Amino acid sequence: MVAEPIPHWPGRTIGSLHVRSTPEGPAEQAVFVHGLAGSATNWTDLMDELKDTVRGHALDLPGAGFSPAPADGDYTVAGHARSVIGLLERTGPAHLFGNSLGGAVSVRVAASRPELVRSLTLVSPALPDLVPRYGPARVAAAAIPVVGEWVAGKLQLIPAEQRVTASMAMVWADIGAVHPVRLRDAIDELRRRDDLPYAGQAMIASARGIVAEYFRRGEDNLWRQAAKVEAPTLILHGRHDRLVRPAMARRAWRAFRDVRIVLLPTAGHVAMMEMPQVVAAEAGRLIRETRLGNAPLPS
Repeated sequence: MVAEPIPHWPGRTIGSLHVRSTPEGPAEQAVFVHGLAGSATNWTDLMDELKDTVRGHALDLPGAGFSPAPADGDYTVAGHARSVIGLLERTGPAHLFGNSLGGAVSVRVAASRPELVRSLTLVSPALPDLVPRYGPARVAAAAIPVVGEWVAGKLQLIPAEQRVTASMAMVWADIGAVHPVRLRDAIDELRRRDDLPYAGQAMIASARGIVAEYFRRGEDNLWRQAAKVEAPTLILHGRHDRLVRPAMARRAWRAFRDVRIVLLPTAGHVAMMEMPQVVAAEAGRLIRETRLGNAPLPS
């Protein structure tokens, strides 16, 4: 029988964000940023694997999880980045982790505030890629004015169990590997969010924010921001990712100054949930190397 997963870490309000943290102990800090339609609980198992190495703080982005909607209504990548920076200013310099949308947010944070980021670990980051894929096409459709609101309204008519199962089938390589407890947690959370007046808008506006980044030009383009990142960087891609093409690893190799790429042959879009032990081993290596003085990572 598969062991029951650990409970999600307790949360508290820090500034305007809801944050789940591992117990005090390690001197070094880590901050974890989830993807679109995700929450801090996406990092529970990885934080457990790393709890003796770093004290982890997983935040709910504005309007996600238990965080309230932002007062200014800003769900752009830049707006989310400001929220992450606010938390980092409280924790002090930390190892920054990001998945999908959270990866794009983390790149912008690391590029704009290098003194706050000791290392950068990105799991399937949503960096601009104009090659069509089914998953991103759905996100783009949800971002279309009026259409997005119509889609959100129709989705709420579908039982939470069906919506969660469809979502997990998209982001996990093997939905059969999802523990029943985690599946139940996700269903209960979606039901809770269905009763929040801002939940649909938060998802739609965040989707519009990431789509806007795909078409941004100039110095604020995320690939140009990636080139400015000074922190040693680890990027993990799952070969069965249906949302972010693993082939984007080649462009990341050229863009980031100090980067190691890891391709996971049996993972999908959320490797930190699918194989937390493997991701922890790779991230732990990066953290140890950073402690030794940010030496260049071997290829």
